Amino acid sequence: MSRLPSLTGLRFVAAGMVFFFHAAYENLFADPTAQGVFMGIFSQGGWTGVGFFFILSGFVLTWSSRPTDTTTRFWRRRFFKVYPNHLVTYVIALVLLLATGVAVDAGDAILNLFLLQSWSPSLATEVSINPVAWSLSVEALFYLSFPFWIKLVRRIPAGRLWAWAIGIMAVVWLVPFAAHLLPSEPKPFFAPISEWQFWFVYVLPPMRVLDFVLGMLLAQIVLKKKWINLGILPAMGLVVVGYLLPHVLPWEFRLVATTVVPLALLIAAVASADVEGKWSPFRSRTMVWLGDISFALYLWHRLTLYYGNQLLGGGSWSTPAALGVLALLFGATILLSWVLFKFVEQPIMKNWASPRRKPLEPSAQVNPTGAAV
Repeated sequence: MSRLPSLTGLRFVAAGMVFFFHAAYENLFADPTAQGVFMGIFSQGGWTGVGFFFILSGFVLTWSSRPTDTTTRFWRRRFFKVYPNHLVTYVIALVLLLATGVAVDAGDAILNLFLLQSWSPSLATEVSINPVAWSLSVEALFYLSFPFWIKLVRRIPAGRLWAWAIGIMAVVWLVPFAAHLLPSEPKPFFAPISEWQFWFVYVLPPMRVLDFVLGMLLAQIVLKKKWINLGILPAMGLVVVGYLLPHVLPWEFRLVATTVVPLALLIAAVASADVEGKWSPFRSRTMVWLGDISFALYLWHRLTLYYGNQLLGGGSWSTPAALGVLALLFGATILLSWVLFKFVEQPIMKNWASPRRKPLEPSAQVNPTGAAV
């Protein structure tokens, strides 16, 4: 089975979008016009980047899944891939909160530690401790349920895969309508909808399983050679359209609906390009390296942005200085991400992600020709 280096590289682009989305809320630009332009460019970046990662999870897990794999081994690999990085950044975030005199709710801290915070409709709980870890809470449901979903997805005849994928896309577009049945108060500072509605559309794990299963279906479509041969550049153009579409639709549609179709098509187009050896802008050694550290970058970036800005003075800057601060904080995040990847993620995956093989019994030793003796 072909590896998909371009999707690894594309992970960095998505993580970068989330970084600059959160950077916009730091109000680094003293010039209101510059701040408005920056916010306008990246105001959709966070929702889009997270949606990409959710769809990508379903795609790559399906792509790499083998019938000989066991549920226990799959869960073990996912645990050691995700949880150690989460635990390190969780502890650091908790220490920083306590060191700066911020009160920490014990219940929220426990939910965050065990990646259960996304099941709460309270925004304060969802973004407690390390705010971005809420998405890992969603991913935890993906991983727990994947052995169940993969059996169902594999049973779908190749000729019906597109029908199922389109059906999932349609359901995603219906979710914002259903959200209006929930209470309309209280409202978060960044949205015209209520915390309940935001939670239902964007955070609630069972709702985001739709993204995950859509990614699984697209992987099967490419594997079964039912892909429509959409190229990378046209797929990227569709993502741009989806990125701009929220400006003409109600606010709640920007969270998932407007980009779910183009993101799914882009992921499949990039994977198909790798399989067929076609051109890709995401396959270079640098992009793949940046993609490798993108999970660590995602976990670090909110802490680096907030505390790094506070360390530099915590104010707004002239436009050239703000751009310099952005570059400095982005570079610091990449450095910290490499450290976490190099000294935590890689060694733990190498030593713990798979059970160690037991040495062969003397009667089952293998000679240099490969025959058992």
